[in-house]
Amino acid sequence: MNGAFDKYYKKYDAWYDKHQFAFLSELEAIKKALPQDERGLEIGVGTGRFAASLGITMGIDPCRNMLELAQGRGVNVRLGFGEDTPFLNEAFGYVAIIITLCFVKNPKKILEEAARVLKKNGRIVIGIVDKESFLGKFYRRKKSAFYKQAKFLSVKEVTDLLKETGFGSFSYYQTISILPDEMNSVEKPRKGFGKGGFVVISAKKR
Repeated sequence: MNGAFDKYYKKYDAWYDKHQFAFLSELEAIKKALPQDERGLEIGVGTGRFAASLGITMGIDPCRNMLELAQGRGVNVRLGFGEDTPFLNEAFGYVAIIITLCFVKNPKKILEEAARVLKKNGRIVIGIVDKESFLGKFYRRKKSAFYKQAKFLSVKEVTDLLKETGFGSFSYYQTISILPDEMNSVEKPRKGFGKGGFVVISAKKR
């Protein structure tokens, strides 16, 4: 899967310009859950679109071409995998994982590593395209260069994995109620899940 991202990294990054309202809606939902005044890490930072917009100063990703763009956006990046990061125990106040989980072979291993680098009571913030939503079903049918190899997860599946890896105190925010191509304004995030295609799951390290 890394090959597709390295090969089509410009196409991937351009999606956010073409679908600006979807991107801005996702940002608003993430902001609802993201801790303030804490040092953060984004696992699967990609081209740095989210990290740069959210003030996340550190990121890690296995795709070198994407990291060059992220670095150009002011993000301090590391080349590597989320399953085995080079960071010390309890180094961060929060960890963000946005979209990335559906592209990894072992989501639980990523969450275990996130827990390791999080401080006690630190928060994990995960953004997913909900498998059970209209958007998840659309992307599964579309079979794009990126999503054709993705394994989408439901909110329940991610919540269960988080519980297994030592997280609790959950909160949920959702956005994107129509296809990104059809959006002409920024959607205000709503609490919960079940109606929005993009869901933010926040939980605290126990």
